[in-house]
Amino acid sequence: MFTKSTWIRLPRNVVVGHGVVDRTAEVVEDLHLQGRPLVVTSPTPRKLVGEAIEAQFAGSEVVVVEEATFESVERVIERAEATEPGFLLGVGGGKAIDIAKMAADHVGLGFVSVPTAASHDGIVSGRGSVPEGDTRHSVAADPPLAVVADTEVLAEAPWELTTAGCADIISNYTAVMDWRLANRLKDVPYSEYAAALSEMTAEILVDNADSVRPGLEESSWVVTKALVSSGVAMSIAGSSRPASGAEHLFSHQLDRIAPEPALHGHQVGVGSILTAYLHGGDRGFWTDIRDALRSIDAPTTADELGIAPETVVEALTTCHEIRDRYTILGDGMSEEAAWETARKTGVIE
Repeated sequence: MFTKSTWIRLPRNVVVGHGVVDRTAEVVEDLHLQGRPLVVTSPTPRKLVGEAIEAQFAGSEVVVVEEATFESVERVIERAEATEPGFLLGVGGGKAIDIAKMAADHVGLGFVSVPTAASHDGIVSGRGSVPEGDTRHSVAADPPLAVVADTEVLAEAPWELTTAGCADIISNYTAVMDWRLANRLKDVPYSEYAAALSEMTAEILVDNADSVRPGLEESSWVVTKALVSSGVAMSIAGSSRPASGAEHLFSHQLDRIAPEPALHGHQVGVGSILTAYLHGGDRGFWTDIRDALRSIDAPTTADELGIAPETVVEALTTCHEIRDRYTILGDGMSEEAAWETARKTGVIE
């Protein structure tokens, strides 16, 4: 008798388009959420759209967070317990949305995601990322009940945030390759459907890279659809595997050891070039990943990241120690091999 089961949590509604931020209250009403919201935002997003969203709800409470920390999450939890809102609204970039997501999960309330930048797939995924000291924690949480992505707002976000979101999605290619490898060698649970969706999402960005340009709402539409699909793939898989492999370990290690880390998406993009080379060598498709990143103005070298070559090599040789996740890096690579890989791919000149 077949008894296997799985529980997939997905957003009920995803609303994408011009001016849809003005329909946030309508989206909430469609979800049949009761009570007033607790709006979690940060200073700039609040000025951009947060205050307009607050005006759509009578008696809304607001928490403004400056940094993505566990202290910020605790502050939102305390505010939620004190004011007893009916739901939470995360308004802003990854920082505000991740904090709202984690706090909502802790207090058992639903939350709605209203991104102001298409910088990573956290706008729809069931995971939150918060740094603590020299470590970044990826925490499981329920995904948003709905996503309200206004392409007009997203198109006006700093271009580097959009390119970081694109690079984050393109790196799905190597994440899935690592996932398949872990399945074959370590019997790690694997979902063909989630993997296919994740790869298709990366293809959307690669195939449309030439048309992703600053200030274009059409570009925001393409990137947002890809970010949503990536988040859904993770929900189907029940883990971050479809979108996080060795390239993400590389980025997390740079966050720990680089004096001034670059944007997460930019770091995983460069990490994807390196790990794609390791998967396929000279016959691999690492050049396709590099060319797609170049096309959208994302960094492809250590110099463009603003990170020293020695730091890149150190991250590549030590990042396998961060977590128990099998990838192409296995139990680590030698310093000589790391220098060779970085030079072959042009990451280090």
